[in-house]
Amino acid sequence: MRTLLILCYGVLCYVVFFLTFLYAIGFVGDFLVPATLDRPQPAGPATLSAWIIDLALLGIFAVQHSGMARHGFKAWLTQGLSPAIERSTYVLLSSLVLILLFWQWRPLPRSVWDVTARWDESALYALFALGWLLVLTGTFVINHFDLFGLRQVWLYARRKPGTPLPFKRHFYYRIVRHPLMLGFLIAFWATPHMSVGHLLFAIATTGYIVIAVKYFEERDLIAAHGSDYRRYQREVPMLCPWPRPHDRASRSTSRVTH
Repeated sequence: MRTLLILCYGVLCYVVFFLTFLYAIGFVGDFLVPATLDRPQPAGPATLSAWIIDLALLGIFAVQHSGMARHGFKAWLTQGLSPAIERSTYVLLSSLVLILLFWQWRPLPRSVWDVTARWDESALYALFALGWLLVLTGTFVINHFDLFGLRQVWLYARRKPGTPLPFKRHFYYRIVRHPLMLGFLIAFWATPHMSVGHLLFAIATTGYIVIAVKYFEERDLIAAHGSDYRRYQREVPMLCPWPRPHDRASRSTSRVTH
């Protein structure tokens, strides 16, 4: 019974995540879902309380998302929970915090830019879709089911140890070290209709992504993979997929040599 409950819990957490992920696309893109970054618009002008609430919601997500990912919190959490559902619990709570943000977000509808030219608007929506596609497909390049807790509960159900995945770099991960985060950045900024609220969301999430990746996730990855990851840091950029100066110099030297 315990095994079945753990397996069902992991599946339920995944379903909540996936529905939240789909809603997030409409929330940021301002379509299909009832509440978005820009809808429903308030009856009057934006108030100070709207700014405070939105910043608080973004702060809650940042603290939860980074805090629960730290090894110290994981060790504390698994004192009372099976290690098999640690990742599923993280996924569930992250989804619930996002749902809170969707529910309580206060739109700041004043326009920052508004692209109306047909082809320019279409190009920005295409870039928006590309960002979300990069996020979703990037999870499968590493291991989608491990990332969202399904692999762990499935191994537990089969009485197999939940061994960590080996460090690999392939496909997107040969271009940037964090393609999922790059996909989010593209999706958050690629919009033909940028409101003040959307801009606040994009700036805050960009700052969070850069800080969280550089000062938290990268340190955890170095601790887990050691010299392999340090070499990877030297060879592949973190978020911006353009060659580094020493990479261009290396290619120039190679051409001269040949």
